[in-house]
Amino acid sequence: MSYSEPARTAARRPRSLASWLSSAAPRTGLTIYGCGQDEAALFRETAPRLGVKPTITAAAVSEANIDLALGNRCISVGHKARITNSTLLALSQAGVTYISTRSIGYNHLDVEYAESVGISVENVAYSPDSVADYTLMLMLMVLRNAQSTIRRADARDYRLNEVRGRELRDLTVGVIGTGRIGAAVMDRLRGFGCRVVAYDNHPKTSADYVPLDELLQLSDVVTLHTPLTVDTHHLLNGERIGQLKHGVFIVNTGRGPLLDTEALVPALESGNLGGAALDVLEGEEGIFYVDCSGKPIENKALLRLQELPNVIISPHTAYYTDRALSDTVENSVVNCLKFENRKQQWI
Repeated sequence: MSYSEPARTAARRPRSLASWLSSAAPRTGLTIYGCGQDEAALFRETAPRLGVKPTITAAAVSEANIDLALGNRCISVGHKARITNSTLLALSQAGVTYISTRSIGYNHLDVEYAESVGISVENVAYSPDSVADYTLMLMLMVLRNAQSTIRRADARDYRLNEVRGRELRDLTVGVIGTGRIGAAVMDRLRGFGCRVVAYDNHPKTSADYVPLDELLQLSDVVTLHTPLTVDTHHLLNGERIGQLKHGVFIVNTGRGPLLDTEALVPALESGNLGGAALDVLEGEEGIFYVDCSGKPIENKALLRLQELPNVIISPHTAYYTDRALSDTVENSVVNCLKFENRKQQWI
């Protein structure tokens, strides 16, 4: 199984929107679930322009709001909430035959089960530069002890940190997963003059590919860009974290469960790891994207990680740029039009 993006990914830009529009059913309907205000504004602008009538709700899809999809074969869903198999079955019974998920990953729904009840699932491609830029930012921040430095400056302590930063040109960076985002990260790293090694079950780009165990032993920084699957769950587990060089830094902008958090915390506390920069985390559901300032957080690992001076946590925001959001909305609509066009041809 590949450690790069799934093959279902739709093309980032259609060759000719006009050709799809001319053959698509007039006034195609699309129900958009889990839609934030910024997405909603773009859907209201984009969908009618492309001949699609949008039905928009901020609520995640569930059995309670299946009625919003009645009459539409296509729906669009977000990645922030798990879609149960019972909901997928209810969607199928309501006439839904296509789901476009506004994400690269599929770990929030059971694709095989969806297909078994007659629903095709496809993701959307968006600018890989959004996550790639953010990955380099996190990498540089953790290498330069930015979390500790900013905390001290906020407390009006302007002394130099006792821990000196590292320069990328002196380091070896291991990239796990070389799909569109992993490849974009490698492109950026080349400008810093560091050595880059890569691991992917299906190499597809010009890179210095090595076995995973070798990458772990060579790398001063390890960055994760593989999809979350059964095979990649806890890809960096306790055993593999133990194989890492002393003082290595881990960056994760992929999916939280790629990294075994229970093994990560003690490795950071002991000093075996130099630091971690995490945009995603196990158990983030119900916490990230929510204002938790006035309520307790039950994820003890998150609380402990946020106490450590060599750890940077951000709330699954690497993808969130104006260009990526625009790509996501437009490609969600285009995916629907392509599906309806294929249906028309089959009839």
